[in-house]
This record gives sequence, structure tokens and C-alpha cells, in this order.
Amino acid sequence: MPQPTTTAQKLARIGLGAFMVVAGLSHLTVARQEFQAQVPDFVPLDKDTVVLQSGVIEIGLGLALLLWKRRRREMGLGLGVFYALVFPGNLHQYTHHISAFGLDTDAKRLGRLFFQPVLIGTALWSTGALKARQRRA
Repeated sequence: MPQPTTTAQKLARIGLGAFMVVAGLSHLTVARQEFQAQVPDFVPLDKDTVVLQSGVIEIGLGLALLLWKRRRREMGLGLGVFYALVFPGNLHQYTHHISAFGLDTDAKRLGRLFFQPVLIGTALWSTGALKARQRRA
């Protein structure tokens, strides 16, 4: 059984899980074109395919984070890795001056780049993955 987490960690985990499910659903529906604009040109797949696949992954990660208590730490690590893997898309949006999701200035797009480490840290902290790694070290 995983170590218990605090109420703040649980609330953050629920928030991240819900955020991921909603974001994943928007990949499949209303924000599909905006997400396509973020797929870097070096990705060797069709941009719509990447958006659809990442949407399914986001829904899965979000649901797992919300429901799979026994593997909470692993889900935190997986979500942290996912956030790191999508970072090139955020960087692409910034370097190519692409307006999407209300990020219509370089300053806003740059600010988003600094938010990605916060998401990674929150995923690791809220699931207890950080503490588990520290205990092993």
C-alpha cells in the first residue's frame, strides 16, 4: 500500500487528474486544431494523429491518477514524464510565435514555458513520488 498523502496533496492530485481528463477530451473535440498548432514540425506523424493519441493518453493518465490508488506514485512519475515530453510542443509554440489557447503574445507563451516544471513538480509531489524517490536514495 502506498504511503498516505496529505489533504493538500490529495486535492492537488484530484485537480491534476480532472485537468488531464478535460484536456484530453478537448484534444478529441473542441480544441483539436489549437493542439495541432503545438505539434513540432520534427514529429514524423500526422499532427491530428498526434493530437488524438495524446488526448487518449491524457484521459488515461487523468483517470488513473484519480482512481488507481495502489499505483499512485507510478502515475505521478508517468504524468511527470508526460509533461516533460510535451514540453517541446510548448517550446515550438513560443519559438514559432503561434497563438493558441489565449497565448497570443511571446510574453504569454514564454510564461507558459515556466509553468511546465510546476506541473511536473506537482505531479511528483501530489502522488508521493518525490518522497518515495528520496527514501530510496
